[in-house]
Amino acid sequence: MNKPAAILDVHDLTVAYRHRPVLWNIDFEIDSPQLLGIVGPNGAGKSTLLKSILDLVQPLSGNVSLFGQPIDKVRKRIGYVPQRESVDWDFPITVREVVLMGTYAKLGWFRRPGKSQQELTDRCLQDVGMQDFANRQIGRLSGGQQQRVFLARALAQDADVYFLDEPFAGVDAATEDIVLGVLRGLKDRGKLLIVVHHDLLTVKRSFDSVLLLNGRLIAWGPVEETLTPENLKRTYGGHLPILDELGTAVVNQSTAG
Repeated sequence: MNKPAAILDVHDLTVAYRHRPVLWNIDFEIDSPQLLGIVGPNGAGKSTLLKSILDLVQPLSGNVSLFGQPIDKVRKRIGYVPQRESVDWDFPITVREVVLMGTYAKLGWFRRPGKSQQELTDRCLQDVGMQDFANRQIGRLSGGQQQRVFLARALAQDADVYFLDEPFAGVDAATEDIVLGVLRGLKDRGKLLIVVHHDLLTVKRSFDSVLLLNGRLIAWGPVEETLTPENLKRTYGGHLPILDELGTAVVNQSTAG
């Protein structure tokens, strides 16, 4: 009997910018829904890993498959939340219009959003607590509110796999709680979520698994087995996050990112 295809299979992925290697021989396979954090120091290649998996950055070598298919064959099953810095917040578009865009992929080229798409948009805005801002231009939001909007757009895609690049960056505690609640809810519905993050405390408390990255894949697996002092030292070098006697992750904030 053939083994079912993994949800995500990354094999021998190597990426370089202007002939300078950024990622080397990244290999991992995920075969079950989970909330996976990608962590490592600044310049470790975390965002590059996400973009190369999504084929937004061309690798030097290696291949990626999702549900046994090339990424281009399954894009409708993918939700992506980029870093806030990559978005043009001056673009004249409202919160509601941004979230409604999440429904477009499953509509096809010639169909316009109908009642069901409008209702889905409203539900997604409500899920992230942004329904009262539906008609506001996106540039007139706080950083945390902007993150909520793009999370709502990803929810509207009704994807099977979600990639989120620093969704907690610059947000307040209330937004972090909302985002975490949404992510855990998606995981409970059978979704795979891959999140670039820097706070080991949040990862330890709320994530299922973690991938430690610093140019190379240092270690990955269940949080309890992977966030060890030895693995963290290999990942962060001299700027070592430590685990206290209670097993709580404490990050040297000067190296987080």
